[in-house]
Amino acid sequence: MEPTKDEASSIAVTRFRFALNDRASWWDDPMIGHRGGPNKIGWPIFAVLFLLPFLIPATHGLVENSDPMWARVLMGVLIFGYSACYVVFPVVFGKERRVKLTFGAVMLALGLLSTLLTDASPYILLYATATLAFLFPAGWAAILDTLALGAVAIVLVADGRLDQSGGDLISVASITLAMFFMANLIRAIRRLELANQEIATLAVANERQRVARDLHDLLGHSLTTITVKAGLARRVLESSGDVGRAVEEIREVEGLTRSALSDVRLTVSDYREVSLAAELAGARAALRAAEIEADLPYAVDNVLPRLQSTFGYVLREGITNVLRHSGAGRVRVRLGRDWLEIDDDGTGAEAAPGNGLRGLTERVGGVGGTLHSGPRSGGGWVVRAEVPEPEPPAVQAVRAEPAGGLA
Repeated sequence: MEPTKDEASSIAVTRFRFALNDRASWWDDPMIGHRGGPNKIGWPIFAVLFLLPFLIPATHGLVENSDPMWARVLMGVLIFGYSACYVVFPVVFGKERRVKLTFGAVMLALGLLSTLLTDASPYILLYATATLAFLFPAGWAAILDTLALGAVAIVLVADGRLDQSGGDLISVASITLAMFFMANLIRAIRRLELANQEIATLAVANERQRVARDLHDLLGHSLTTITVKAGLARRVLESSGDVGRAVEEIREVEGLTRSALSDVRLTVSDYREVSLAAELAGARAALRAAEIEADLPYAVDNVLPRLQSTFGYVLREGITNVLRHSGAGRVRVRLGRDWLEIDDDGTGAEAAPGNGLRGLTERVGGVGGTLHSGPRSGGGWVVRAEVPEPEPPAVQAVRAEPAGGLA
């Protein structure tokens, strides 16, 4: 099946959101605050080795130069200051953009002056252009590196040295371009790391929400039933002294506590599957203990199998709310193929939905349905969950061609 236009657009965004054809990636720098980059201990050693092809001839030229001492001192400060920037640039790798821009501008200026004032090979500028590719977002690096290479090209043309050093300038531009793409590959990997961290955080939050919702649905009903049965046992002992009936109620309380403990363990492991038939039986026992008249169905065969677990949660929470809040004397439950309705004759009124109804709304919505709750006409409260079946795909009529042919 071919993806729709919206799906194709979503796929394209997901596939290329970290690439250079995403406008935001040209100016956003995921490396700010990131403590990555070249190793700050081992890098100075490698940096000095990389600088030796530049420093040895430059130092030799300064020693043998016949210029005044002050001029040679200034040139030495320029050359070694530029080299020092290359050695220490990992220190500013994770700093804020203002610091990085200042450092990069100073290093680039020193590199241009070292290239233009010493009549050296354009290769000297490579230390600055490669560093900028890693320090700056792609947009800033492209602009500054292009301006620097363009300035060197203009000077070479003005001095008539383009034929002599033009090949070196092209090599510098090629290596700078390679460093540019390598730096942006590292940025893409960093963005993916940040995205994975965000996904992990959302997964933890969703799991915490699931456990909270399931524990509320399970323990809320179980503890409410236990409270009702314990109260019944107390009233029996206080009023009639019927020890046998009180012991029976307490025995059921013990069974409910064991069942609740098992449900909690299974819910935390996400293994528990609620049964609508079992919830009906539990609702009948809880309502009988609360001395509430119950009009409940005896079978759930008419309910779609895929909806029985969801409707089991709805029935559990609905009966729990009746026991806790309604003060009802009669409860009726009706089931259909794709709907469930619970109504009572209590004194329910409009109220802000709690965690229970909010969790049920999420559950029912997860299977494509809706949950409605509110006061009914004539008094009482009604909760209705409905999951309409999806419409079957339209079958396109096939035009039949007449059979037969020439005899």
